[in-house]
This record gives sequence, C-alpha cells and structure tokens, in this order.
Amino acid sequence: MLNTSSRVPATGRTMVDSKKVQELLDQLRLSVPQDVKAAQEIIQKKDAIVNQAQLEARRIRGTVEEEFNARVEQSEVLNAARHRADELVEDAKRKVNRLLSQTAAESQATQKDSDAYAHAALSGLERQLTTVLSTVRKGMETLDHNGNGRINSN
Repeated sequence: MLNTSSRVPATGRTMVDSKKVQELLDQLRLSVPQDVKAAQEIIQKKDAIVNQAQLEARRIRGTVEEEFNARVEQSEVLNAARHRADELVEDAKRKVNRLLSQTAAESQATQKDSDAYAHAALSGLERQLTTVLSTVRKGMETLDHNGNGRINSN
C-alpha cells in the first residue's frame, strides 16, 4: 500500500488511502478470530481424544474385571487372571498417558503457533499504523510551519 500510494512532492512523504487502511484493519479483525477458532477446535479435538482414551481405559478395565470374575472360582487360573488383568490395566494406562502427552504437546504447539501468528499480525499492523501516524504528524508539522495550518500561497 505504501509503495502504490501518492507521494507528497518535496517532502518525501506518502499519502495513504484511509479506506484501504480501514480495509486492512477489517481483514485483520476477521483473520485473527478465525485462527483463534482453529486453535479452539484443536483443543476440543484434544479433549475428545482424551475422553475417548478414558472410555477405552474403562472398557478395557471392565473387560478385565469380567474376565477376572469369571475365573475367580478356578484357583490355579486365579493368579494368571490377576496377572493378565494387571497387564491390561497397565497397558491401558500407558496408552492413555501416551495419548494425553501427545495431545497436550499438540495443543501447546498449536496454541503457541496461534499466539505467534496473532502477535506477528498485530506487530505488522502496529508498524503500519506507526508509519501512517508518523506521516500524518509530519504533514501537520509541515502545515504548521507554513502558517498555522494554512497553505502558504507563495
């Protein structure tokens, strides 16, 4: 926008179209919430995965308990059933912990990416607005030096 805007002769300044600046701001206002929404969707997916893992762990535990109760009457098989139940529970716990860790890491990475994107977009906007503000102030100073805001007819 700065490269295509009109230059103010003999000042080295650029006039910026306020409508274009407003459009830029509107686009930024629309894009940042979409990125935040995408991050929220990823967090919701993480929660769904965690819930699914917990349901799977409960299902596995229920299966193990049923198997255990069916073999309680058999004294020789009892120790084997306990051992198998413990293995299944530990396996389920490992799977749940692995899924939780993976999901947490993905969620953190996505959150960091979203935050970095929003920060970069806002920093860019800040730089553009600072440039526009500086241009406006310099223009006002020039006008003030030429006669208190009046254009010098000389």
